[in-house]
Amino acid sequence: MFNWFRRPSAHNPQSLAPQPQKSEAVSEETQVTESEKSELLNWAKTAYQNIQSDEGETTEEELEGEEQPPETSLETEAETLPAWMRKSERLEVLKETAIETTLEEGKLAFDEDFVWSAKVLAEQGRSAKEVSAEEINWLKRLRQGLGKTRRGLVNQLKAIVGQGPLNQEAVGEIETLLLQADVGVEATDYIIGKLQSKLVAEALPPEEAIAYLKNILRELLDQPQGKQENQALSLEEDHLNIWLLTGVNGAGKTTTIGKLAHLAVKSGYSCMIAAADTFRAAAVEQVKIWGARSGTPVIANQGQNTDPAAVVFDAIAAAQAKKTTLLLVDTAGRLQNKKNLMAELAKIRGIIDKKAPNATVESLLVLDATVGQNGLRQAEVFLEAAKLSGVVLTKLDGSAKGGIALAVAQQLNLPIRFVGAGEGIEDLRPFSSYEFVEALING
Repeated sequence: MFNWFRRPSAHNPQSLAPQPQKSEAVSEETQVTESEKSELLNWAKTAYQNIQSDEGETTEEELEGEEQPPETSLETEAETLPAWMRKSERLEVLKETAIETTLEEGKLAFDEDFVWSAKVLAEQGRSAKEVSAEEINWLKRLRQGLGKTRRGLVNQLKAIVGQGPLNQEAVGEIETLLLQADVGVEATDYIIGKLQSKLVAEALPPEEAIAYLKNILRELLDQPQGKQENQALSLEEDHLNIWLLTGVNGAGKTTTIGKLAHLAVKSGYSCMIAAADTFRAAAVEQVKIWGARSGTPVIANQGQNTDPAAVVFDAIAAAQAKKTTLLLVDTAGRLQNKKNLMAELAKIRGIIDKKAPNATVESLLVLDATVGQNGLRQAEVFLEAAKLSGVVLTKLDGSAKGGIALAVAQQLNLPIRFVGAGEGIEDLRPFSSYEFVEALING
């Protein structure tokens, strides 16, 4: 059983990267030796074999005869193209030597996506034995989900940054690209300021300029965390954890609750849902459906327009009686005005403080990535009313505006706790700034 709430993470991945990474700032364009290429391929193969072994499958025949990568020639491309346009030499070698295995549906294939995902995990200091099928599958979905943003924004951005020292025209182009991706004015100013301070003063090689850009983005995403070492919310065992989920109707709040419940159960925790969005028609029934899908009990009041705080009261009592680890609370997505919303959320908070004073409470805003800056303006109402402690960013796969993640960190000063990249029950996972940036820039 893989525990997503206890997943190893590296706050400074480059310093923890295992062999074959050797330099402090390894980039996609860095020249590598044949020995390093072979090590990278063998690392990915070992990870694949371990996963298949854990699942009771045999991979010796599948991998037989592939111990050494074939001779490849990368010099021609390196000589004819500027560095920022070159394909990843490490990744291209692995693509060419990866085994295109046709597997039954639901099984993991050793293909280009596997190699890229394994590489991202290796760069975070993970050993091949630690890599799980669930992580590989998630990174594949994240990579695919950010594809629209990567094609629309990042490829052009890399072209500009990789050309050398920034002049005023280049700065203007970068600003336009970032704003088009809904990065927001504040985050755009931050990124440009960082780039100018470095690239105006010195002419960095293109690959170093891209590595510097990635560092800027990770730094921005990590700022709301302060000195905390892990962005993922950890559940305290033998202790009640209460997570309030807020957000406007249509953001995916109820769906997110179902996915979080599924994630908690899969990770080995007991979970319960409080259907406290009693003002929206069919909200309680939707929660019950997701509860059934995730195998999670749902506490609800059968009547419509009943008191949400009363539902929370009953849910806390039930969770305490069953020694439940996580209680997820679905709250109202919209009331008549801000005053009513604040009053309702304050009442729920009061019930929690009185009924479960020792519980660990988080207040998470569910934000739809497809609505961009409009979503941030809506979020400002909840920021004050709900005493938010983090954001769940949904629907990244349906948007070319993945830059909204940067705007969330800069404008709301809230950490992104979870990110969704699909409609399936498995398509929501704890957020990692390193993996997000790698999927955004080098996916």
